Amino acid sequence: MNKPHVALDLFPELPAPAEKPKRAKRLVTPKVEQPAAVQPALDMPSSNAAPQSTPAILQHAAPHARAKVVPDAAFLEAMAQELEAQGDFRVLRRLKPLLTWPGTASGAITRVVVLDTETTGLDQSREQIIELALLRVDIDNASGLPVGDVQVYDGLEDPGRSIPPEVVALTGIRDADVKGQVLDAARVAELLTGVDLVIAHNAGFDRPFVEKRFAQFAELNWACSFADIDWKALGRGSAKLESLAQANGWFYDAHRAEMDCHALLAVLARRLPDESHTGLAHLLQAGSQPSYTLQATQAPFEAKDKLKGRGYRWNAEQRVWQTRLGSDAQRTAECDWLRQEVYGQRHATVQIEAQDGRVRYSSRAGLLTQQPL
Repeated sequence: MNKPHVALDLFPELPAPAEKPKRAKRLVTPKVEQPAAVQPALDMPSSNAAPQSTPAILQHAAPHARAKVVPDAAFLEAMAQELEAQGDFRVLRRLKPLLTWPGTASGAITRVVVLDTETTGLDQSREQIIELALLRVDIDNASGLPVGDVQVYDGLEDPGRSIPPEVVALTGIRDADVKGQVLDAARVAELLTGVDLVIAHNAGFDRPFVEKRFAQFAELNWACSFADIDWKALGRGSAKLESLAQANGWFYDAHRAEMDCHALLAVLARRLPDESHTGLAHLLQAGSQPSYTLQATQAPFEAKDKLKGRGYRWNAEQRVWQTRLGSDAQRTAECDWLRQEVYGQRHATVQIEAQDGRVRYSSRAGLLTQQPL
């Protein structure tokens, strides 16, 4: 990029008939190089602003920059902390996978598998898995934190056809990477043995894929860190995994299955924004109780705005408004709301599908009941 031209005559000439007019001297300030990844949150001051004192850490950094010496990790961390202390900067740190979590369980544990897939497309009936990653770790029920070693599996599989260009662009996985590769069924079965809960970020996508490939997944309880935690209500602007990681001060190389699993485990090991408990503790509870899909059958047309505002979604195939409820208490409260706000004095019956962790987010139906209001 070309630098903007700066004229040498910054000030008007002074009237001096007996002498040749002199040009004002330009004040040149030494340039301090900053790491390319750090961007100031505010615009830089204009050239005529009052000089400001250079932060101590940058005074120390200037010789390094001029000498092209790479600072060590301790120095860079100190610089990052000082930048954050200024209030005008936010520094993201690369997420480093943790393969051994500190501490020991104080009592009972729950053994979980964190799962992610990369596939040739979105349609579970036609597309195939090209990468599967699993992290198996124990969760201390008392603290909601991982403890001990993390067992890892990451494998590729040849889908038997070319990977679509848009998938290659997203994941970086090419035909040559998967050629002749087969997922290790014995290793997958070993990691799933004794597991209490499978966690995925968008389990409704991953579960049908892995159940089609490995029947053992159909026998396990599942929870979804995307749907089972109301991130918006907790103040997060997005429920996307990359955004949740950034909210915790991390960045990582997304859209590869193993790294996505490490990022998800790290995010869920943090306390939720309301400081009540960790994301893992929340999912352990969600995975242990039934959830419900309620269909507001024959709801009056004039109630559509109320239903939409309440969070209902239109099921175009069955032509009915439906919502998902996470507990018995929510089901009871929702029926009361429908009776008062939607159906009024009309006689109505809604359809409720109860789903436990073994069918939730799968393509299999739960127990259907009709409930009069």
